[in-house]
Amino acid sequence: MDLRYPIGASKAHANPDSVTLKDWINSIRNFPLQIESQVRSLESDKLDWPYRPEGWTIREVVHHCVDSHLNAFLRFKLTLTEDTPTIKPYQEALWVQLADGKEEDVSNSLLLLQSLHHRWILLIDSLNSDQLKREYFHPENNKTYSLAEVIGTYAWHCEHHLAHVHQAIASEGKYRA
Repeated sequence: MDLRYPIGASKAHANPDSVTLKDWINSIRNFPLQIESQVRSLESDKLDWPYRPEGWTIREVVHHCVDSHLNAFLRFKLTLTEDTPTIKPYQEALWVQLADGKEEDVSNSLLLLQSLHHRWILLIDSLNSDQLKREYFHPENNKTYSLAEVIGTYAWHCEHHLAHVHQAIASEGKYRA
């Protein structure tokens, strides 16, 4: 198994059926409670366990998910209010090195994830079939993505990082530098 991708690499699904889309939405809906249940009882030193050699720590994964999902939420809103907007990529590895990405207490990030996902799911649940087809342009990939496809990407992202946290806990700190 590739420790970077414990659930496998993300696969594009441009035209998901309604069952797949519902499953993806539920992954996004359930993510905040799932990650909180994995990390809430961990002592601070265990939050510093990386999920692989030279990988992010549990703490960094939690803070990264906030950064990533905030960007996703904003990209959804831009896509729904503009014609094929060009989204702004960001340097996620650098963001996680900033002070808020290193904050010892993850409770604020967990709270923010709950609130953010609440709003994001309200938005996603309101989308009709035409809105799900709306697209944004990603300049790093030189490609457009529909909101339906992006829902799949972020469902994968949620499951991917849940697996990272589980992997870090199961390793009991053996990947620490």
